[in-house]
Amino acid sequence: MVFGKTTQATLVPAFDITQRKELPPTDSYERYLQWMLKNTKQTEPFLKAKWERSREILQRQDIVEERVLQAFLMAPREEFCRPYNRKNAYADAAMPIGYGQTISGPHMVSRMTQNLRVEPHHRVLEIGTGSGYQASVLAELSNFVFTIEIVPELTQETDEIYKKLEADYPQYKNIKRKNADGYYGWEEYAPFDRIIVTAGIDHIPPPLLQQLTPGGIMVIPVGPPSGQTVMKVTKNVAPDGSITLEREDIFHGRRKVIFVPFTAGKGEVHSIEKDLQKKDSGKKEQK
Repeated sequence: MVFGKTTQATLVPAFDITQRKELPPTDSYERYLQWMLKNTKQTEPFLKAKWERSREILQRQDIVEERVLQAFLMAPREEFCRPYNRKNAYADAAMPIGYGQTISGPHMVSRMTQNLRVEPHHRVLEIGTGSGYQASVLAELSNFVFTIEIVPELTQETDEIYKKLEADYPQYKNIKRKNADGYYGWEEYAPFDRIIVTAGIDHIPPPLLQQLTPGGIMVIPVGPPSGQTVMKVTKNVAPDGSITLEREDIFHGRRKVIFVPFTAGKGEVHSIEKDLQKKDSGKKEQK
């Protein structure tokens, strides 16, 4: 399932977020509430819960920029939760969405998004669409969001959520999505200025590094299934073409996390050992 085909030269946003005249106030709950009730269909109970969560996120410095805060305050997380846990949409925890997948907690989405440093012109690739919430936040920050999900049923469910919301959130029309193995990126639209991976893996996929622009940033949970370090990886390319990677733990050594595994479909999980074996096997077949 692929939505929209074009080339890098002709890619144009369906809705230009830079042309928006207003964004929600962030200086007081009363002003925020009034603005959101006037400009969106979000309801007061969820708005109150979201505002309160945003104060904790700011205190913990998961968000430090105004633009990222506004993106968090705009995105209707409750729409991406499943009915059985919708009332807890802004609880500070990951929640199941079926198919062995989860919607990451608000604090995790916020910190990972903050570390991407997304600008409106950036091409942003997300690996692991899941509920669709992370991409909805990214769509508040960039005109060009691409997201890949390996579970076909989840791809379809999330696509239906986006279509339902597009009339009220035209920025979601900028989200291109497909059902595929995200390990190999999305070559058709590469290179990407930013890449975010929302599944745990024990190495950084080489195809994703190849599709990252010079100076580009990738945020990815790296480590064994027992716990990953969420890394901010900056790709630096020297004048001679040599590549170096600058790595930073976005939690500065204070926390390990456990994400759902980066799967390859059919019950397989991507790992450095298996992926190297596949690569070697492919070379032998070519000979």
